[in-house]
Amino acid sequence: SYSQSQYPPYYNYNSPYLTSNNISPAAITAPLAYQHPEHPVMLPNHSPEQFYYHPPPSPPTPGKEEGVSARRGSDGKLRGRKRVSDPAPPLDSDIERVFIWDLDETIIIFHSLLTGTFSSRFGKDSSKAVSLGLWMEEMIFNLADSRLFFNDLEECDQVHIDDVASDDNGQDLSTYNFGSDGFQSPAGAGSLCLGSGVHGGVDWMRKLAFRYRRVKEIYNTYKNNVGGLLGSPKREEWLQLRREMEVLTDLWLTHALKALALINSRPNCVNVLVTTTQLIPALSKVLLYGLGSAFPIENIYSATKTGKESCFERVAQRFGRRAVYVVIGDGAEEETVAKKKNMPFWRVSCRADLEALSHALELDYL
Repeated sequence: SYSQSQYPPYYNYNSPYLTSNNISPAAITAPLAYQHPEHPVMLPNHSPEQFYYHPPPSPPTPGKEEGVSARRGSDGKLRGRKRVSDPAPPLDSDIERVFIWDLDETIIIFHSLLTGTFSSRFGKDSSKAVSLGLWMEEMIFNLADSRLFFNDLEECDQVHIDDVASDDNGQDLSTYNFGSDGFQSPAGAGSLCLGSGVHGGVDWMRKLAFRYRRVKEIYNTYKNNVGGLLGSPKREEWLQLRREMEVLTDLWLTHALKALALINSRPNCVNVLVTTTQLIPALSKVLLYGLGSAFPIENIYSATKTGKESCFERVAQRFGRRAVYVVIGDGAEEETVAKKKNMPFWRVSCRADLEALSHALELDYL
């Protein structure tokens, strides 16, 4: 019932993969109306669990049965929908498509609230937008400082959560006192992280690795229970902020979550986040915006130190040359790198672009 002729400039139907280097969201017409069932943010009363991402079963697409749907690609392999009962995610080497996402102004609205760009562009109350942006900024750095060791790690930023794991001896941290281990003493100050290849001694590096291991544990423990991590009254404040931000942004995050869910519901596709935010504040953002289950912590990369091109290269090395990479973002940097590496790029400049992205994913055109 869906004519392929309406998409010819953007997709080659002789191949199961994208071939265009630059995808225009405008090509996807008639977006499907959608209200994410797990994110009824317009309701004044709801449980905090409603804010979290829960991958739904893969929806049926035209001409397919919902049960054991499968299709054969040009390489002769069967490609099917992910079953809800899948015991484990596929290995990195088995991934066929990797969707590399930008964070700010693509999945979430944050920086443009502070600068006034969002309110002026979309006709919103500028004072309200700035107020909500400042409120979220305070929560992001409060969480980063109080629970994710940002005071210790700000000058010891890493691209990936496991980058210093080799210095970790596996010591039990259940009774470890991070406040008195001397990590920030003059002999082992954070300045040792500055400069190329400059590190502290073995003992100091082990303490650094302990902190990143604890951050990883906290993320994995609370990614579906941020309210429990925040505690009262911060939890109630956070819920109110999330409600107001979704109202102001016309459910921007809800539409991004739908696209993320569609990708994660596929058997051999994965979502990866590459952001210019430092790693610890980025993890804080991901948690506070309810994206913890959409992005395993191992799939989050910070480009603050190395730039996005370096991060894209790391992602490509991890998932291999067989995988197809699709970049989704709003900025010039990720678009330039995507074109350089011949990766299809999907620009997100308004909420309709996210709706169009979900529509393309539902029809298996991405």
